[in-house]
Amino acid sequence: MNRHADLTPDLCDRLGDVVRVLDPGFASFGGHDCFHGEVVTVSAFEDNSRVREWVAQPGLGRVLAVDGGGSLRRAMLGDQLAQTAVDNGWEAIVINGCIRDAVQIEGMPIAVYALNTHPMKTEKLGVGQSNVALRFSGVSINPGDFMAGDTNGLLVSSSPLL
Repeated sequence: MNRHADLTPDLCDRLGDVVRVLDPGFASFGGHDCFHGEVVTVSAFEDNSRVREWVAQPGLGRVLAVDGGGSLRRAMLGDQLAQTAVDNGWEAIVINGCIRDAVQIEGMPIAVYALNTHPMKTEKLGVGQSNVALRFSGVSINPGDFMAGDTNGLLVSSSPLL
């Protein structure tokens, strides 16, 4: 994908009300700032078992949207899972929660957006759901939606954005 630095403003100008813009608050942690892809969803609170399952599968240029309930107490993604996502062709991971190993993830060729960092890993209890409708940062995100992002913001649409 063309790493256009101002993708989301251009999409908002062109598509207007077709896009749903996530509330500000996400920071870019990956080696890529700009991304676009079809969404796969995970909902799990302080347990990244489902994230681990998904990044181990072929990403096919998709975006993993993770609703970690906005928790700032545990990291839903670390360097090992991020590297697995890179190895399996994921375009981006967007987490309503935290990551850890930020320095290592910064050098990886993947877009990673999250609320913040936290050094504590999650427990692995196998809880959470995949392919469910999510609602965070003021928007609904459904499996099969399309998400785009850059340092200007993150947005979602029911149809392809590019």
